[in-house]
Amino acid sequence: MNRPNLWSEQKEILFEDNHLLIINKPAGLLVQGDETGDEPLSTKAAEYLRFKYKKPGAAFIGVAHRLDRPVSGVVAMAKTSKALSRLNEMFRDNTVHKTYWALVGKRPEPEEGHLVHWLVKDPIRNVTKAYSQPHPQGLRSELDYQMLGQAGNRHLIEVKPITGRPHQIRVQLSTGLGTPIVGDVKYGFLAPLPDVSIALHARRLELQHPVTKEQMKFEAPVPDMSHWEAARELYT
Repeated sequence: MNRPNLWSEQKEILFEDNHLLIINKPAGLLVQGDETGDEPLSTKAAEYLRFKYKKPGAAFIGVAHRLDRPVSGVVAMAKTSKALSRLNEMFRDNTVHKTYWALVGKRPEPEEGHLVHWLVKDPIRNVTKAYSQPHPQGLRSELDYQMLGQAGNRHLIEVKPITGRPHQIRVQLSTGLGTPIVGDVKYGFLAPLPDVSIALHARRLELQHPVTKEQMKFEAPVPDMSHWEAARELYT
C-alpha cells in the first residue's frame, strides 16, 4: 500500500498521541468538507491514520473547531469519540486559549486594546458584519490585541479571541481598527495575495488534554511564504 501524499515528512503534525492529532494547517485547505467537494483536512487526517496504523477500514477523526480556508495554523483533532466530546465542550465553554498572528498594512491605533462587537453573518454571501452596538441578530464578540512590531512594510498584530465567531478576527480588525488583514479582500484589503490566502495564522493553542488533563500548549511555525518572511525572521 502506497503512503498517501498528505504532509511532507509529517512536518505539519505538531503532536499526536492516542487521543489527539494536532496539525499546522496550510492556508487554502478546508478543515471540513463543504459544497465545493474539495478534499478537506479531516479526510487527509483520517487517511494518514488509516495508513499509519494499517487499519482495514476508515479511521476515526473528529473535528472540534475550524479555521477559515485561507487561514493557516494550529488545528486540534480528536482520534477518539471521548476526546472529541470533551474537546467540543471545552471549545463551547471557551476554556481553550487561542492566539493568532495577523499582518496588516496599517499601524493599529491604539496599538493594543480590547474590541467588542455584535456580529451578524450572512450565510448566503458568507460575509459577517460587525456592529459597535447591540444588534437583535448579533452575537457579542470580543478579542484582545496588541501590535508586536513592524515586519517589513507590514505590521504584526497578536490577537487573542475571547469568543469564537465566524470571521471574527477578520471583521473586527477591519471594522473596529480600520486595519484589514493583508490579502483579505472580503474585508477591505485592496489586493489579494498570489496564493489567495490571507495573512492570518493560528499561532498557539493552549488547552487541557481531554483525557490526561495535562495542560498543553501547541505552537505552529508561520508559513514559509514571502509575505510572512519579515515576521518569521524578526519574531520567531
